[in-house]
Amino acid sequence: MAFFSTVRRVLNGSSSSSILRSQWTAVRLSSTLTSPRLFISGLSRLTTDEKLQEAFSSFGQLVEAKVITDRVTGRSKGFGFVSYNTIEEAEKAREEMNAKFLDGWVIFVDPAKPREPREPRPPPQPQPETSEFGIRTNKTIGWCG
Repeated sequence: MAFFSTVRRVLNGSSSSSILRSQWTAVRLSSTLTSPRLFISGLSRLTTDEKLQEAFSSFGQLVEAKVITDRVTGRSKGFGFVSYNTIEEAEKAREEMNAKFLDGWVIFVDPAKPREPREPRPPPQPQPETSEFGIRTNKTIGWCG
């Protein structure tokens, strides 16, 4: 609990931590936006697209608010993206929402980077050969007994 109170004190800007907060904020906000798309990290597993849209809609006209989910489980991966019509709206949202609480978790708002191309998947392993009688043969050499 002491950790959380310290984090709140730093984020709320108490007098003893105002220097730390100003340096920390300068580091987080040092880059300028080149697109109106923002990367939101630190999301709660309970945050939905609708909650994200509601939290960021007051800063301008949203084009998209998407929480990224796991394909298998359908649960949130803890990050998402928000897109605005203009870079100015995105910059305002970034300044206002960075290091704020959303669904009980501290979120961080950064410029979204373009997706890096992935390496192609390796070709699938060849299947063992099947004889005319439907028996598979394995090309293992040696005897394991």
